[in-house]
Amino acid sequence: MMKLSSLICQDCSKAAVLFNSKKRILEFISELAHDKLPYLSQQDILSALLSREKLGSTGIGRGIAIPHGRMSGAQEPLALVLVSETPISFDAIDNRPVDIFVALIVPDGDNQQHLKTLATIADKLNDKEFCKQLRSAKTDTELYQVIVKQS
Repeated sequence: MMKLSSLICQDCSKAAVLFNSKKRILEFISELAHDKLPYLSQQDILSALLSREKLGSTGIGRGIAIPHGRMSGAQEPLALVLVSETPISFDAIDNRPVDIFVALIVPDGDNQQHLKTLATIADKLNDKEFCKQLRSAKTDTELYQVIVKQS
């Protein structure tokens, strides 16, 4: 079983972020991803995330979204975890606002790996206690510790 912590580095964990729209949080995610994968343009990352959202919201319910995009230039998968201080409207399947975002950028073409990674993330986010700990982390470091300890 793949570990969530193997995909996430400390500076890709952001606690108590404050955004008021789906577009702004996706822009922030693409900025963070670009910092980690500088060979991918921030605009291309954002386009990949927005294209995926057009197919249907990645808000999976219970205040959780897994925005993700496939990128032909990506060399390895990257995951980012953000917890919003106040939940934002994200067109989730249960119509509830979202405050936990686990974003994923994956190399294009590796569908098997991509599906496995998504399954690992979704499985971990089914754990109510894990989500509660994510939500109660006050700092980026605390958030990262929760991820490392729990996965």
